[in-house]
Amino acid sequence: MSVGLIALLDDVAALAKVAAASLDDIAAQSAKAGTKAIGIVIDDAAVTPRYVVGFAAARELPIVGRIALGSLKNKLLFLLPAALLLSFFAPWVITPLLMLGGAYLCYEGALKVIESFRPASEAKAAPAVTPENAVALEEQKIKGAIKTDFILSAEIMALTLAGLGTNSVVMQAVILAVVGIGITVLVYGGVALIVKADDVGVALAANPRPAGTLLGLRGRPAPGDTTPGSGADRALRPVTQAVGRGLVIGMPHFLKLLAVVGTAAMLWVGGGILLHGAEEMGWAWPAHAVHDAAAMAGGGLAGWLVTAGLSGLLGLVLGAILMPVASRVIPH
Repeated sequence: MSVGLIALLDDVAALAKVAAASLDDIAAQSAKAGTKAIGIVIDDAAVTPRYVVGFAAARELPIVGRIALGSLKNKLLFLLPAALLLSFFAPWVITPLLMLGGAYLCYEGALKVIESFRPASEAKAAPAVTPENAVALEEQKIKGAIKTDFILSAEIMALTLAGLGTNSVVMQAVILAVVGIGITVLVYGGVALIVKADDVGVALAANPRPAGTLLGLRGRPAPGDTTPGSGADRALRPVTQAVGRGLVIGMPHFLKLLAVVGTAAMLWVGGGILLHGAEEMGWAWPAHAVHDAAAMAGGGLAGWLVTAGLSGLLGLVLGAILMPVASRVIPH
């Protein structure tokens, strides 16, 4: 083997090591950046199911799919290039933009808290879906969902960019794309499961032959079909029917819980962003006070709960203060 070929193989091996290290770095930074946006992810997953309420079951997944596609366009076609341009030409703008987004999250969270205490009679009723207005209402809902997603996606991309430990534009672009795609799949995959869970529950509860039909994947017995099931059907039926009834009964409660968790996450993340942003801009005492309180709690889980609780309380107070102004600027 010639010396030149050996040198070439050494170069290839070195390049492979660099590429592997880069992939590891991308994976690590993507995971780290994605976890910072978890509160926004939870809120996004909590908000989206409301956009399919009232539509026929056959339209639920197509609606979620179109919102997910719009979310990907938001992140990859608009927000990713904008984030890279800001990072290159005006990195000093990132913190104020993050704080602006944090203030929006606080406002939205405070608004949801206040609305939860309003009597049901004062709640704004959504227009009913009828065969005549179904198409127009679906388009309206999808456009509204994509606009809401744009704001949440902008905050996710800004959080991701602020947490990156690399100055390489290519690495930044790849990590932003990985985080954007991953979070979109996570959120809207979860939403698709949530909105179809009650249909799955009804199907399981009504299926007398779960083993013979592979839990309904291989067709379901026709109405009035009294053909006795196999031994496996008789053994599995009580379990699948109980699970089905549990899904039907439990999903409304789960959605309410998800909405509460989403609101809490908005306030916690929004307040935390404002604390961190103020610290970076030289006003450090609020963040230090929260850190000291968490340290007094002993750190660990207790410290995290104190930090999240105080950040959420700050977010609620600031959101309530912002409501008179924000409600005139942001349509609902």
